[in-house]
Amino acid sequence: MTNFPGKGKVAVLKTSPTTVLDDIENVMKLAGVEQALPKDAATGLKINISWQTWYPACSTTPWQLEGAIKALRQFGYTDLVGIHNDTVVVDTRVGEVNNKHKFVTDKYQVPCEYLYEEQFEWVRYEPKSRPFLVLDKIYPDGVYIPKVLVGKNIVHLPTVKTHVFTTITGAMKNAFGGLLHRNRHWTHSVIHETLVDLLTIQQEIHPGIFALMDGTFAGDGPGPRAMRWHEKNILLASADPVAIDAVSARLQGFDPMSIPFIRMSHEMGLGVGDPREIEIVGYDINQEPPWRFVQEDTFASRGQKMIYHGPLKPFEKMLLQSPLVPWSYFASNFYHNVYWYPFVGRRRVKEALDTPWGRLFESYGDGRVVMPGMEPRTVIQAGLAMVVTAALIGAGLSLLGKKKK
Repeated sequence: MTNFPGKGKVAVLKTSPTTVLDDIENVMKLAGVEQALPKDAATGLKINISWQTWYPACSTTPWQLEGAIKALRQFGYTDLVGIHNDTVVVDTRVGEVNNKHKFVTDKYQVPCEYLYEEQFEWVRYEPKSRPFLVLDKIYPDGVYIPKVLVGKNIVHLPTVKTHVFTTITGAMKNAFGGLLHRNRHWTHSVIHETLVDLLTIQQEIHPGIFALMDGTFAGDGPGPRAMRWHEKNILLASADPVAIDAVSARLQGFDPMSIPFIRMSHEMGLGVGDPREIEIVGYDINQEPPWRFVQEDTFASRGQKMIYHGPLKPFEKMLLQSPLVPWSYFASNFYHNVYWYPFVGRRRVKEALDTPWGRLFESYGDGRVVMPGMEPRTVIQAGLAMVVTAALIGAGLSLLGKKKK
């Protein structure tokens, strides 16, 4: 069993736009941030950008980032750095502006490190405490992590939301982008085991781990992007990524131990995932009305699941680990940026901006909220990708049919 300060303890507070910065300091203190993070180490703030466009509950909120910076400095952490990763479907430099993260880090003079830039060295890593479950099989030439993260405290800044591949996403999934490079999509068929492997790495390379989770807006449906947003006015904090994800899952209406990455982490002693063994301080979540969140798929995720777990599994390497792979990026961009956001998401964003949290978001920086329309280049690229997608799926199903005969 891995023991660390704050194992199995989660702090929860209700909050409001007028008190959120003070509430963040209080929830972090209740969760034992000073016991969890050594003050003689640099502390990385792992910012989550799930979409370069702002959408409620999708990415780290500006008040979440600001509150964490202010609280950590108040507690005596002077060496802070923002940590950004890239994704094949999100432009981080655009996303940090549109989500108002850059405004906050500039305001507080917190430097940022962009792990996808060439100056960062990626070093081979082998776990010391236990063998990998899957990463050594996915990457037979070696598992590589950013050298710059080794020896830093890490503070994860996820939001409360569902996810198409992992049911919910939170503190444990937030390490996915930072520790693995662009080929991390190779792990999607074994994503739960991958998250457990990544937590093993984190507990070995970071002097301290902490998570501050924002549920001011929370999202259900096909997360992390095409969601329904809900005002839930809640904050969570913990030094135990397993426990905070379990409490988030419970709030959303899921059984935490039915989610494989939580259950496996609990059974391996990497944290506490069984709600009966978690100590919750602050707000009594038993008085919270049921959320009844639902995890759903998009057209794109259904296609991916056919490759990861369904009839197209024999063609996984060809479709996702070869020169053909850009089709999947363009297909995702088409669904989210060409279809879903202009025709569904844009209206939901406008409605969100008419709430107290939406007005608080708008107040950051110059007061502008970027709500993009359809870009002609993306329409052309993604349209071609959809044609390729349909052809690949049709060919794959045809081949499978012949094999069965």
